[in-house]
Amino acid sequence: MGIRRAATTVVALTGALLAATVLVAAPASAHGSMGNPVSRIYQCFTEGPENPRSAACKAAVQVGQSWPIYDWDEVNQPNANGNSRQIIPDGKLCSAGRDKYKGLDLPRADWPATTLPTGAYTFTYKATAPHPGTFELYVTKQGYDATKPLKWSDLEATPFYKQLNPPRASGSYQLKATIPGGRTGRHLIFSIWQRHYPDSGEAFYSCSDVLFN
Repeated sequence: MGIRRAATTVVALTGALLAATVLVAAPASAHGSMGNPVSRIYQCFTEGPENPRSAACKAAVQVGQSWPIYDWDEVNQPNANGNSRQIIPDGKLCSAGRDKYKGLDLPRADWPATTLPTGAYTFTYKATAPHPGTFELYVTKQGYDATKPLKWSDLEATPFYKQLNPPRASGSYQLKATIPGGRTGRHLIFSIWQRHYPDSGEAFYSCSDVLFN
């Protein structure tokens, strides 16, 4: 009986540990970043974290080292719960307030940028681990200065795109948006991918530098 009881205890403990492992790992199961217009971190990843080409990515690696760039799909806050503005301070939006990604917050006017039209446009968000959630896209106000740290007040107060569970094709979410006009020159698109309870309160963030004609 003693042996049976001990074996049962071991099995129960093993099951509990496995369950705990699953629960701990769950928040990290959704990963991604903006592919088009390319996010800062994905741009640096495609250039090569160890030897990036652009001056901005070189500076980001110099400040934050190369290893965070390999985690290009993990710029997140595990317990955002829809409170991104409260938990991410001004000047740290592109890093999601995480020191690991501080190189992404560098205020520079030479981050590689994608030229965008105004009006209808399909954004593609690369998802290495798709998961239900709401996407929001924000654009900077006219007068945005890329040489200054990005603040929440630099963004329009409301997203120009918001959708729960947009369609996905070829490994990317397809965000069919309408980009507002009234902007010229260098701007920034800030994205939030917010998961929801009971699944998770985790949110992912990206900064994409863009140019409007």
